Amino acid sequence: MKKTILLLVTSVFTFTNVLAQVGSPLVKIFSNFNYDMSVTDNENAFKAFEIKRSYFGYSYNIDDRFSTKIIFDVGNNSSGSEYTAFLKIASLKWKASNNLTLNFGMVGTQSFKFMESTWGRRYIDKSALDKYKWANAADAGLTADYKISDQITLDAQVLNGEGYKKTQSSNGLFRGSLGLTYELNENISFRIIQDISPRSNYDAMSDHQTITTGAVAYTTNNLQLGAETNIMKNVKNVKGSEKELMSVYGAYKISDNYTLFARYDDASETVREGVYTIYGVERKMARGVTIALNIQNWENENEDSESEEILFLSLEYKF
Repeated sequence: MKKTILLLVTSVFTFTNVLAQVGSPLVKIFSNFNYDMSVTDNENAFKAFEIKRSYFGYSYNIDDRFSTKIIFDVGNNSSGSEYTAFLKIASLKWKASNNLTLNFGMVGTQSFKFMESTWGRRYIDKSALDKYKWANAADAGLTADYKISDQITLDAQVLNGEGYKKTQSSNGLFRGSLGLTYELNENISFRIIQDISPRSNYDAMSDHQTITTGAVAYTTNNLQLGAETNIMKNVKNVKGSEKELMSVYGAYKISDNYTLFARYDDASETVREGVYTIYGVERKMARGVTIALNIQNWENENEDSESEEILFLSLEYKF
């Protein structure tokens, strides 16, 4: 595994040295130190240093219309390894016109980009749809963005639906979505998107799963606020079942280098059945280096379950 990662890093840097004058390398790392504050007096608090994510990639402009990007994601593998390299992005972007842009290959999905951008702290934690595994950050397929006007953008995607860590399932069904973003003015934007996962069985107990999302973002020079609500119907294609997920987040810039932030997730109507909060302070240490002291709390809806409260020192460093 060490040899694989070393080969990957060496290959990326060799490639970037050859093409640096016409492209852009990407290296981004998420790490942290965490300390469990929810233990009782008779227990030893769990504490650890972690490398949560490492991204290595390169983007290259072929000409004015075509560009390509490749990104490897090194992170946890459910099969056992903590540091496995996955191909996350391998896409070709075509600017077909001033209004239409297409992406093909292993692409970044449209599912929660708007909300993740408003939350703005992926290095601390994923945005709600990603965190609770309602949608994938990347997948094999095709995405399209069409700018109707300066204020309205329409987007659509057709994907395998398995995410970037798996190949297409044996049923061969695609997952799709249609979304719209409306910029009311330079401060306020709205987003609505519906995601559809078709059923593979056509019996009386099955139906297409849908996820409908509504989100709003408010941004000024010092203040950023966002909220989203997500409703999943016919969960895992079981007709009549329903889940709901809500997330609210915000940040206030108190100086050039310091920002206060907080987030609240109501996941009580999901399989997790709980409420999640984050609050803390962030400091820009240098260009590409950000550090945040934050507390993350999980409260289970089940009264018999213990809550979790963990202190994090989270870092993002990139170039």
